[in-house]
Amino acid sequence: MKSTPASDLPLHPSPATASLHVRKMRRVVIASSLGNGLEIYDFTVYSFFAVIIGKLFFPGESALASLLMSLATFAVGFLMRPLGAVLIGRVADRRGRKAALSLTIALMTVGTGIIAFTPTYASIGITATLLLVFGRLLQGLSAGGEVGSASAFLMESGSTANRCFMVSWQGASQGAAALLGALTGLLLSSNLSPEALQSWGWRVPFIIGLMIGPVGWFIRQHLDETHTETADTPSLGQLLREHKGTLLLGIMWMAASTVSMYMVVFYMPTYLVQTLHYPGSFSFALVGLASALLAVIPPIAARYADRFTRRKPLLYWVAGLALVFAYPSFLLLGLQSTWLCMLAIALLIMPMAVGVGASFAMLMEAFPREQRVTGLSVIYSFGVTLFGGFSPLLVTWLIGLTGNPLTPALYLIATLVLSLIALRLFPEHPGRA
Repeated sequence: MKSTPASDLPLHPSPATASLHVRKMRRVVIASSLGNGLEIYDFTVYSFFAVIIGKLFFPGESALASLLMSLATFAVGFLMRPLGAVLIGRVADRRGRKAALSLTIALMTVGTGIIAFTPTYASIGITATLLLVFGRLLQGLSAGGEVGSASAFLMESGSTANRCFMVSWQGASQGAAALLGALTGLLLSSNLSPEALQSWGWRVPFIIGLMIGPVGWFIRQHLDETHTETADTPSLGQLLREHKGTLLLGIMWMAASTVSMYMVVFYMPTYLVQTLHYPGSFSFALVGLASALLAVIPPIAARYADRFTRRKPLLYWVAGLALVFAYPSFLLLGLQSTWLCMLAIALLIMPMAVGVGASFAMLMEAFPREQRVTGLSVIYSFGVTLFGGFSPLLVTWLIGLTGNPLTPALYLIATLVLSLIALRLFPEHPGRA
């Protein structure tokens, strides 16, 4: 059954019809947010406990070696994203968005369960390491298809007039999930001894995530489809031939927002504790601030973005401001001041939060409906894999090599310049159905 988009509603709907439509939109947002949020929540808590996971599953000659191996396992999940983008994207474009959304949340739940309950290296040796890596690979496969499927479902469930607002919940759900992960990490690190945290406390966030999966899967089973099943979906080869330039520019555009997200939310606790020597609880609090802003700002900013037909003008502003703020923000982090740290985190996360809705709308409007999920999934998965997933590992290694704590700022600036060039060349198709 195909849902009734807002654009097809009567010009002056009755109160009952309007109320039904609001309930449908709320259910769409919740269903999309739960699965998308579970993906980010699991990635967040893994990054928060990377140091402990490194000690338990990757015993090495030094703490840095264990941490690097743990971050490498975090990154290896991203290698599966392009494969998930193609496989699950094709499912979404051929069989419908619901089938893909159900598949992604099932894969993510299984991967989370493996990480939550796998014994440590001390108990079962190398098998523990292999199981942990396998869990991350399943999560990466799921994540490769989740964002494209959920974003397309959100956009197609709304109307052209509220397109940015609908897809902005993709970013807001990531912020809310990261906030939940940060609060969980803060609560555990503040109330458990280091011994208890290393023994069993680090598993608690993954068990919480495991309980979210079945709820999201059940809700997704009862949604109205937005894309009719078809066997005539263009092939992957046709997508690459017709849109190779758009795909490449989209991947380049994703560089800055991806690095901002993974640097500020996922890598920041490790950076603050290991490099700048902040208390662990304070680092979680700062990431909680960033996540709260990312949860609240996107829908508000997207209401403003929906007033304009074109997406690029707003995106030029947010990328330009991010470029201006990047280096000063990392300088502020190094001053060991609570208020200046909070200001720095806000400056780093705000531009991305403001641009989420317009950015995803622009990317999806670049493709026709029958190629939309695969196109967006390829852009997102390759962008995240190339620029985001490996950024914690790369930056940690560069800091160790150079001794320069401002290395993350330089990396972020480079990706922002690349993204601005891509934005200038990216094709716009405002309002494409």
